[in-house]
Amino acid sequence: MKFNDTLVGAALLALALAILNTVRHYPVIPGQNIGPGAFPGLLATLLAVCAVLLIIKGLKAKQHEPWVEMGQWLKSSFHARNFVITVACLLFYIYLSDRLGFIFCAIAILSVMFKALGVRGKLILPIAIVTSFVIHTIFYKGLRVPLPWGLLTPLQW
Repeated sequence: MKFNDTLVGAALLALALAILNTVRHYPVIPGQNIGPGAFPGLLATLLAVCAVLLIIKGLKAKQHEPWVEMGQWLKSSFHARNFVITVACLLFYIYLSDRLGFIFCAIAILSVMFKALGVRGKLILPIAIVTSFVIHTIFYKGLRVPLPWGLLTPLQW
């Protein structure tokens, strides 16, 4: 999918303005010249400048492109189906990870995605289980990210 530069520039400008509006409400730290909103505000200002330049480029283009041009992948049932599966898996994790826990959600999601991508049936579950535990260990122990335990709360290690 391809978007016109003017449309993308307008979206980035709206994002930059929203960030600038948010950081102006950040508290000022007494005794310091630079507060917590300085760096995000600087980046948002630079983003706004780039967005305006992108809008100008899009408006000056000699050959006017359509606002949105659909990609070839949308015509492929395989790619469109996998896109829908990916979005469904994300929604599944968002809504059920606190109840079921990361491990069960990750195993289910990886199994569905492996099946959709044509992984051999007898390999799907073992790879999904091992991968889920490896990812959990890396995030929980190594990076100290508190992943949801869900049904496994009594067994936390």
